[in-house]
Amino acid sequence: MIGRLYGKIEYLSEDYVLIDVQGVGYIVYCSERTLLSLPAVGEYTFLYTDLLVREDILQLFGFTSIVEKEWHRLLMTVQGVGAKAALAIMGALGADGLNRSISIGDWAAVKQAKGIGPKTAQRVVNELKEKAPQIMAMAAVFGQSAVDKKKPISKDSKGNADIYSEGEIAGAREGSTSSSEERQKNQAEALSALKNLGYSSSEAANAIALASDLEETLSTPDIIKKALKLLSPNEN
Repeated sequence: MIGRLYGKIEYLSEDYVLIDVQGVGYIVYCSERTLLSLPAVGEYTFLYTDLLVREDILQLFGFTSIVEKEWHRLLMTVQGVGAKAALAIMGALGADGLNRSISIGDWAAVKQAKGIGPKTAQRVVNELKEKAPQIMAMAAVFGQSAVDKKKPISKDSKGNADIYSEGEIAGAREGSTSSSEERQKNQAEALSALKNLGYSSSEAANAIALASDLEETLSTPDIIKKALKLLSPNEN
């Protein structure tokens, strides 16, 4: 199983990227959102990947974070949602938007994805609503994006920039957290706090989704305060 790739971008298409890893070219299918986040051809990138195995084809799908990868895997468990449809949903909403839409039951937002009808959108929301808190909680540990370094991390004796260690990868990612990733981390911390206060995962996730602003990154305490007001509307 190929779980991640680091290499030089050789070609960018409308729906995939060709990445050269030590002389081997990997075609990795990505959402439009992910493709737009990648550096230019000739530069280096790092993607988490998921290998789809079928009788007649092997396909790699790429993601900027573990959270996105897990959402994609969950989406494919829904009847009528294949790998490409799951990518379309991720491309339309992103991890933040998808988490919020599912948590508050907003299937109309899911329907905005290309090729997704109202019935499929409703199934996505209904079947994954109880699983949304699990993904939200993951963001505290795995929310950091892989797409953050446009230069080779290290080189071998021939000058090839495809040899790297776990420590080098971790160091390359350090300090590159985007606002989206910070929101995910803060939401995960708020979810943990609300669960410790006795609220169920689903009601806590729903309150956090309603309290969070996709255009503004709220601190963990601010998210908790807003969520508590929603959970206890009669208490001021």
